[in-house]
Amino acid sequence: MATINKNYLKLQGSYLFSTIARKVKEYSEQHPDAEIIRLGIGDVTQPLAPAMTYALHRAVDEMGNEKTFRGYAPDLGYEFLRRAIAEKDFKKRGCNIEPDEIFVSDGAKGDCSNIQEIFGTDNTIAVCDPVYPVYVDSNVMAGRTGEYDSVTQRFAGVIYMPCTEENLFLPELPSKVPDLIYLCFPNNPTGTVMKKDRLQKWVDYANEHGSIILFDAAYESYISEEDVPHSIYECDGARTCAIEMRSFSKTAGFTGLRLGYTVIPRELEAGGEKLWPLWARRHGTKYNGAPYIVQRAGEAVYTDEGRRQVEEQIAYYMGNAKIILNGLNKAGYEVFGGVNAPYIWLKTPDDMTSWEFFDYLLDKANVVGTPGSGFGPSGEHFFRLTAFGNRENTIRAIERISKIH
Repeated sequence: MATINKNYLKLQGSYLFSTIARKVKEYSEQHPDAEIIRLGIGDVTQPLAPAMTYALHRAVDEMGNEKTFRGYAPDLGYEFLRRAIAEKDFKKRGCNIEPDEIFVSDGAKGDCSNIQEIFGTDNTIAVCDPVYPVYVDSNVMAGRTGEYDSVTQRFAGVIYMPCTEENLFLPELPSKVPDLIYLCFPNNPTGTVMKKDRLQKWVDYANEHGSIILFDAAYESYISEEDVPHSIYECDGARTCAIEMRSFSKTAGFTGLRLGYTVIPRELEAGGEKLWPLWARRHGTKYNGAPYIVQRAGEAVYTDEGRRQVEEQIAYYMGNAKIILNGLNKAGYEVFGGVNAPYIWLKTPDDMTSWEFFDYLLDKANVVGTPGSGFGPSGEHFFRLTAFGNRENTIRAIERISKIH
C-alpha cells in the first residue's frame, strides 16, 4: 500500500500566511462592512514599469512568429539575462561572478526551499530566529530537523540563532558548528542589515569549519546605506563557502511574473564534491525554466531606462516605510527596520502576544499585519508591517493604528 512522507506530519500547523488569510476571511464574513487594509504579506501593489511591459509585449510578438519562436529555455536560463545579471548585479560591485555560475529560476522562494535537496539529510542547519518560515519548513519536509519540542517551540536538529532587541536583531556565530547556515539580509522579517565587517566574520567562520552559507539577498535593492553589502560575494573568500539567491519579485514587482536566480561558484564544494554540477543536475531534471517572455522582461530591468523606473518604484515603497516609521514612532510604538528594507518590525504594546495584537489590530483598526511569533519564538511580542501597500492605504492604516494606541 502507498505510504506518505511522514516528515510532513512534523510541520507545525498551516503555513503562516495561510493562517492569516483564514483569520481575515472569518473576520470579514462576520463584519461584511469592515474596510480592511492589508499590510501583512509582502506582495507589491505598483504595476510593472513601462520598460518591462514593453519587453513583454515585444517578446510575445516574437513567440507568435515562426522565425523568432522559442521553446524550452536553456537549463541555466538564457545567456542574455545571465550576462546582464553578472555584469550589473555583481561585477559592477567588484564580485567575480560569471554568467555560467547563475541559474535562472522562477523566484527565490523556490530556490531557498529546493537548495537543501543537494545536501545530505544528516546535515545540521542554523537559522536566525525569527526567520522566514520556508527555510525551516523545507528542511522539515526533507527530514533534516528532528522532532519538534512543543515547549521550546524548536526542532531538535536545528540550531536557532536568536535575533533580539538586545543583539540588534543580528545573529551571533554559533558555538555548535552547523553544516548549513541560512542568512537573509536585508532581513525578513526584522528589516535589519548586516554590515560588511560582520558578514565577513560569517564567511571566515564558514570557511574555517567547512560550512555552507545559504544567503538570501531578495531585498538587496532596498539597501540605502553605503557600508551595507548587497552581495555576500563582496566578502573575501565567499566563493568557497556561499550560495546566493535573489529575486525580481520585490526588486521589479515580478511577484505575478515569477523570476529569480541562484549563484553557485564553480569552486564551491561540500564533502569533497563540487556543488555546481549537483544543482545543475537538479535544475535540469526538475525544472523547465522561466518563460522566455519573463526572462526578456528581466533583461529590461538592467537597461538604463528600466533601472531608473525600478529605482522610482523602490523609492515609492521606501516612502511608505518612512510614513510607517514616523507615524508609529509619533504614536509611541518601538519600531525597527524600514531604512534598508521594506519591512517594519514593531514591538507589541502592553506586553501583548503577537497574535493578540494581530486580533486587536484587525478588530479595532481593520488593519492586517504579520504576527512575529509566526517567524519563530524570538519573534514573540513583535509584529511585522510591510511597505508594499499603496500610498493612500499606508497613510490611512497608520492613522488608524495611531488612534487606538
